[in-house]
Amino acid sequence: MQSAAVAFSSPPLSLSANPGKLAARRFDARSLLPHSERPHFGNVTSSAFSSSSSTPISCSMRRRGWISSSNPVPESDLVPARATAESADAAEVPESKSMVDTLVLGTLFGLWYLFNIYFNIYNKQVLKVFPYPVTVSLVQFAVGTVIVFLMWTLNIYKRPAISGSQLAAILPLAVVHTLGNLFTNMSLGKVAVSFTHTIKAMEPFFSVVLSAMFLGEFPTVWVIFSLLPIVGGVGLASMTEASFNWAGFWSAMASNLTNQSRNVLSKKFMVKKEESLDNITLFSVITIMSFIMMIPTAIFMEGIKFTPSYLHAAGLNVKQICIRSLVAALCFHAYQQVSYMILQRVSPVTHSVGNCVKRVVVIVSSVIFFRTAVSPVNAFGTGIALAGVFLYSRVKRIKPKPKVA
Repeated sequence: MQSAAVAFSSPPLSLSANPGKLAARRFDARSLLPHSERPHFGNVTSSAFSSSSSTPISCSMRRRGWISSSNPVPESDLVPARATAESADAAEVPESKSMVDTLVLGTLFGLWYLFNIYFNIYNKQVLKVFPYPVTVSLVQFAVGTVIVFLMWTLNIYKRPAISGSQLAAILPLAVVHTLGNLFTNMSLGKVAVSFTHTIKAMEPFFSVVLSAMFLGEFPTVWVIFSLLPIVGGVGLASMTEASFNWAGFWSAMASNLTNQSRNVLSKKFMVKKEESLDNITLFSVITIMSFIMMIPTAIFMEGIKFTPSYLHAAGLNVKQICIRSLVAALCFHAYQQVSYMILQRVSPVTHSVGNCVKRVVVIVSSVIFFRTAVSPVNAFGTGIALAGVFLYSRVKRIKPKPKVA
């Protein structure tokens, strides 16, 4: 019988300087124990503990301790494991980036809703005591213009180089944008904030009608069905609204028409890639143009009203009115700016769903803050209309099946 050799794979060493002598002596496993602890198996001889074949036992010392194996591990077998570990580390980078993007997007949505709430509350407080919506709109566009020039001056956002043809294409958008915000302020000055936003839930209806008339984009059956609860809910809420008056109602409707006209015009006129602008730049240019247009409009329609002497003569707190007007104007520009930032990160459908949720948040917060009286039927109508808006945003993704020739 041959003996069992004990060796180290890295580096290989022998327990005996002369392996031949070790082989000649026959290794007995009991000899490793003290004499008193050695087991006795009767007639079994020490040859039973000797190996019938030579099986080298290799012990390799790696970084993480001792590894015993009957065969040494080739270095080439460790390469796939290393590659797998490296690929796992690389996979962690996109995952962490995705988490950061999700966190940023969630923050933007939160700011969008927060700025909307503050704008509607402070704007309503100003319009209650200062019933001049054209002048209020002028102040809001003026503050937005200052913010835009600060962004360009401080290189927060690059100043665009705009051609004459681009300005000509943007002008119709600026006109309807100005009218949309003006009509919204008119409605907020006449009726409750919650009712104005309930009427503004009719925006999908105007979007479908205008797109069919001017763009030739006809809605699917599912889109038409989703408009029914919107129209029915707004009608039910209007019939039971405590603050209802026709001036506030039609102003909100006009706001829907002009705002959706802006979307249609942007598709119709800003079609050339070389003439198109990114959303934030387009909004910035429109804000400046709206401010310029509002100056003569406000003077002609309401005169110069936003002065300390006039506010004092009207018995108003000048400091309070100025602070609330400034906060409302800042929030007005901020929520639209954030809205465009969100639109650059998500699809239009996701943005539409977020806009629906925003309207719910604004309605609920305004009802709580102003303690608006809401009847069960009014609340039901508002809920039906908002549910229809959400349904519309979902079915909008359904594409009609192509006709087979």
